[in-house]
Amino acid sequence: MTAAIDVYSKKKVLLVAANPGTSPTTGWPVGFWWSELTHPYWTMTEAGYEVDIVSPKGGDLVADGYSDPEDASGYSAHDLISLGFKTSQSHATLLKGTKSIAEVTLADYDAIFVIGGQSPMVTMIDDTALHAFVASAYEAGKIVAIVCHGTCILLRTRLSNGDLLVKGKTWTGFANSEEAYADGFVGQKIQPFWIEDEARKLPDTNFVVSGMFKSFALRDGNLITGQQQYSGAAAAELLVATLGR
Repeated sequence: MTAAIDVYSKKKVLLVAANPGTSPTTGWPVGFWWSELTHPYWTMTEAGYEVDIVSPKGGDLVADGYSDPEDASGYSAHDLISLGFKTSQSHATLLKGTKSIAEVTLADYDAIFVIGGQSPMVTMIDDTALHAFVASAYEAGKIVAIVCHGTCILLRTRLSNGDLLVKGKTWTGFANSEEAYADGFVGQKIQPFWIEDEARKLPDTNFVVSGMFKSFALRDGNLITGQQQYSGAAAAELLVATLGR
């Protein structure tokens, strides 16, 4: 019996995770946040999407310790999706030797999904090549989804006409209330700046937040944003609802 031919091509999403770095405020090693990678990955692959994981500079990816479900702190011990991804050899391998954004072709993808963690505030905020890549995706009509501290790039990402990508847009990102809680939890200042503070200084844009550490994502045209680490799946669900299955 001959297998049926699927006349519909798979949707393809490029998931961009931050390269490892070092926090200038804490001195800690910083990286991506597990749940912001694994929960959207699960949502999109369950919808039948092909998801490729890359990073701005390429190479091996390293997660933030507190996001690791096996970390001694127990902070993310509830995250069984990340635990499954981390302990699956075939999935864990996807985080080794990632391609850089310079090595991929945007035309091959229907959307890009930029995740957060502690690293973006250090490694992505001034990465003009990444900003240009995101702007190019947006201007090419791709869906651009960004979550948590990854949204810091929207403070700097400009389109070809010089306007910020978020001009005239409603969007979200890590909230001041969440930054204050995180600082209190570890007993020191963590981030070099707060996204909400900087976003509210921008003219002609509407930055909004929901409850502290509540799942919250929204779509404005082809831009989808999620507030923090509990919003990755919600942002991915909006992406799937936009692109279809």
